[in-house]
Amino acid sequence: MIRLIFLLIPLFSFSSTLHLSIGANPSRINPLLATDSASGEITNWIFNGLVKFDKDANIVGDLASSYYFKDETHLIFKLRKNVVWHDGHPFTSEDVVFTYELSQSPKIFTPYSSDFRYVESVRAIDQYSVEVTYKTPYYKAVSIWMIGILPKHLWKNEKDPMTSKLNREPIGTGPYKLQSISNSGDIVLTANEDYFEHVPNIEKIHYHFIPDPSTQFMMFKAHKLDIGSLSPLQIEKQIDKEFKEHYRVVRLPGHGYTYLGFNLTLDKFKDKRVREAIDLAIDKEQIIKILFFSYGQICYGPFMPGTFAYPKTPQKSEFNLKKAKELLKEAGYDKSHPLEFTISTNANNSTRLYAAQIIQYQLSKVGIKVKIRAMEWQAFLNTVVTPRRFEVILLGWSLGLIPDAYALWHSESDKPGGFNLVGYKNPIVDKLIKEAEKRTNMAEVGKLYRKMFKIIASDRPYIFLYIPDSITVVNRKITPIIPSVTGIMHNQINWIKP
Repeated sequence: MIRLIFLLIPLFSFSSTLHLSIGANPSRINPLLATDSASGEITNWIFNGLVKFDKDANIVGDLASSYYFKDETHLIFKLRKNVVWHDGHPFTSEDVVFTYELSQSPKIFTPYSSDFRYVESVRAIDQYSVEVTYKTPYYKAVSIWMIGILPKHLWKNEKDPMTSKLNREPIGTGPYKLQSISNSGDIVLTANEDYFEHVPNIEKIHYHFIPDPSTQFMMFKAHKLDIGSLSPLQIEKQIDKEFKEHYRVVRLPGHGYTYLGFNLTLDKFKDKRVREAIDLAIDKEQIIKILFFSYGQICYGPFMPGTFAYPKTPQKSEFNLKKAKELLKEAGYDKSHPLEFTISTNANNSTRLYAAQIIQYQLSKVGIKVKIRAMEWQAFLNTVVTPRRFEVILLGWSLGLIPDAYALWHSESDKPGGFNLVGYKNPIVDKLIKEAEKRTNMAEVGKLYRKMFKIIASDRPYIFLYIPDSITVVNRKITPIIPSVTGIMHNQINWIKP
């Protein structure tokens, strides 16, 4: 009888594999250098920050067990004492200090360094205590420490962090370790048996490299993937009862917008009338209906609807072909001298390609001639976006629960490695950003951000297009799935897949 029980035990093991898909190669699996979505997604499994959002968007401890302010400019973190790196080396306050110092080093080009611009010093009080001193009160003093921490014992001897092999062989403290990765191939992660919360119930995460969305959809229909996003077309027209019996559909408000960004160093786009004419000539409601079957909303500006930064009554730019033609004529463009430009975007995102084609057609109605240039993501990133070799780009941006206008909209962010890709400069916005950063009263911060919102929306450095709904399908066997404002992954280590 005892032998029989022993043999049955493995049948009740919860070890399993979570099958996901990824459409592009991660460039660098490093929290300081993960600037593309593929790198960010893999990095988040492997590294932890000092703090994180819980399911209700509250900031709670992660590598830090607790934190408190001694006063408005001195923040103390108490670190967990049971954390080890994936190679078994203990995690200590020295790793936190080192990560901060590396982020500020001239050896590394990272847009995240700007998050720490108000930090005066970071010092280890003892092995498990860190003191952060700020130059001035800062509204994001705690939240900036969501960035992943790097292991000092491995990185301290790296002469060139940008090309280090550790960017492809990462060692973190996170719930999963990197088992294997290949260019244009699958990525496999394995559960961290020493994870400080507890060992994840799901033993492996297998990312299938599927750059083609239609192939990804076929994988879902064959039940080869467990979680992923589907398009509104697929949800509305291409799934059947059997699909819905296997997958749960989770619809949540989107946390990202799509935009047309102008290269503001070009003479034709320095004229605000040109930017406004393009905006008025684009029927955003039609784009949402065509692309998303109305599963989405028009984007009116740079910050997330419903947050403290969003105006109660944002200025809405209505579709108006007549006004668009008038503005173009005022700016010196007509049939004999039409406005011409190229929209550049990444070929891996079919929705953006369709959006570009719709916009191309809509703008032709007012005499604007548009060409479309689509490239594979890494090539697009390295040869178009980073060196700013574009006229207009069609891209997306995440909408944060705590927005940071500095990264995109301050003139100081118009630099190599910065996110102000379009070269936007407005001294009033610069001043508002700096004023907001020095406040700790979030009601005051919100007032300044709402002013900023209206100015940026009026300036139109971007044409803010749409915010798609997030439509996620999840294998019904996986439990417990608890949708929240932060999505569904907040409790992933507790998931069970029988």
